[in-house]
Amino acid sequence: MDPGAGIDPGTELGIDPDDLPDGLVVADEHGRVVCFNAAAARITAVPASEALGRRLESALPLEDLEGRRWWQLTEPYGGLAIRNGQPERNLLLPGGREVLVSARYVRTNPAGPVRRVVVSLRDTEARRRTERSHAELIATVAHELRSPLTSVKGFTATLLAKWERFTDDQKKLMLETVDADANRVTRLIAELLDISRIDSGRLEVRRQPVDIGAAVGRHIQAYVASGQSADRFLLRIEQPLPALWADPDKIDQVLSNLLENAVRHGEGTVTIDVAPSASPRERGDDESTASTATVASAANAATSVTVSDEGTGIPEESMNRVFTRFWRGSKRGGTGLGLYIVKGIVEAHGGTITVGRAPGGGAEFRFTLPVGTPAYLL
Repeated sequence: MDPGAGIDPGTELGIDPDDLPDGLVVADEHGRVVCFNAAAARITAVPASEALGRRLESALPLEDLEGRRWWQLTEPYGGLAIRNGQPERNLLLPGGREVLVSARYVRTNPAGPVRRVVVSLRDTEARRRTERSHAELIATVAHELRSPLTSVKGFTATLLAKWERFTDDQKKLMLETVDADANRVTRLIAELLDISRIDSGRLEVRRQPVDIGAAVGRHIQAYVASGQSADRFLLRIEQPLPALWADPDKIDQVLSNLLENAVRHGEGTVTIDVAPSASPRERGDDESTASTATVASAANAATSVTVSDEGTGIPEESMNRVFTRFWRGSKRGGTGLGLYIVKGIVEAHGGTITVGRAPGGGAEFRFTLPVGTPAYLL
């Protein structure tokens, strides 16, 4: 640390204050600043050389959100002798910049005079980003719910008021629309629950044997049944595949999202490759040289699924944002939450997911899942 920083870190603190991620300001028994670390200088935009030796209220002029001067309000060197500090709260630096501040009053004995005032400073930018993300989530949910609920309310009110005026075919059409909109609301609520569990680390994975090739086949058949051409899909399965233990419902959710993206936003043939792989945690640069049999029989075996299309693909500058909340590959609807949930599900299984450019020029998503047997069966 700079010799002018006031405190010898080796004897007073045990570490270099400049190595701390948060701002640290220490004032002595006379209220003079004796430590002003690099993070404090960055947060306050005041050089340490200007702060050292000055009185605390001058070097760190803080106000509360009502405009009151903080050090005059709290009187760290006066007042009740049983006080030991101030809890973290939002305060304002000159210019109105918010900062999170907490303070500790160090006494030689419980009722003695204050020998040190130790102040911690934290930038609020990370918290602001979280708050903005939450606000954006609420706005997105409100927008997505408004349309189907308006439709449901409109059709049900119309049917109740004028039931006898409609033919059976008209009633059926309106009820089918209500049913589809109700399903849309249900899916959105399920997405919100998934996001909540992912963010809190509480996403449960109930592992069962999963035939991943058959699961992909079912999704393809559903698209064909809904009117897509069977020629648009190419499923390639490399055998032998190791036995995969995963949550079948959540794997269906991953496959559904990736295939829907390829069908809706991609073009040409949608190719799905299922193959044995090295475990995501064990994979090395020499993976491509390992034989299929060796990979499939290894204790660290995994299964990889690659979904690619022949569309325009994802711009290079957007690749690092694909799995974040609210990312949309186009303006054609959707909440922008699907790929965020997909990544959370794959990682909850201990796997990995990547995005890149397919050989045909479109987008290519590849997720890899370890295939270990659940612990209770070992």
